[in-house]
Amino acid sequence: MSSGEIEKEKKYNTWVVVLSIIIPLVVALLFKVKIDMELPVFLPPIYATINAITALVLIVAVFMIKRGNRKLHERLMKFAIILSGLFLVMYVLYHMTSNSTSYEGDYRGLYLFILISHIVLSIAVIPFVLITYVRAISNNFERHKKIAKITFPLWLYVAVTGVVVYIMISPYYN
Repeated sequence: MSSGEIEKEKKYNTWVVVLSIIIPLVVALLFKVKIDMELPVFLPPIYATINAITALVLIVAVFMIKRGNRKLHERLMKFAIILSGLFLVMYVLYHMTSNSTSYEGDYRGLYLFILISHIVLSIAVIPFVLITYVRAISNNFERHKKIAKITFPLWLYVAVTGVVVYIMISPYYN
C-alpha cells in the first residue's frame, strides 16, 4: 500500500469514527421527539421492503465481485448504502410520528431476541460499512476484502431481520 493510499484512508477514518458515534446518538435522541402529525403513508411496510431490497442488493453485489464485475459491485454497494440511509430516515420519521407497537404473540421471546439482535447489530454494522467503503475508495482492496468478509454477513443479517421483525409485528399495528 502506498503512502498516498494510507493518508487517504487515515483522512476518512476520522469521519468513520465521528459518524459511527453520531448516527446512533442522533437516532436515539430523535426517538424521544414526538411530532403530532399523521404521515400520508404507513411507513413500516415501505421500510421493510427497503430492507428486503437491501438484502438482495448485497447478495447480488457479492455475486458480481466474485464474477469479477468490480464496477457493478461498486454501484450496487453504493445503492445498498443509499437504501440503508433511506431506511433509517423513514424508520426514525415513523417513530417520531407514531407510538411504538408491542408484540403480544406466542413467540414474544423469539421476537425480542430477533429485535434486540437487529438493533444491536444495526449500530455495530455502521463502522464496518464505513470502513469497508473507505478501504475500497482508497484502493486498499486487500484490507477491503478482509473486513468485507465481516461486514457482509452483519449487514445482511440486519437487513433480513428487519424484514422478519416487520412480518412478526405487522398483525399488531393499529
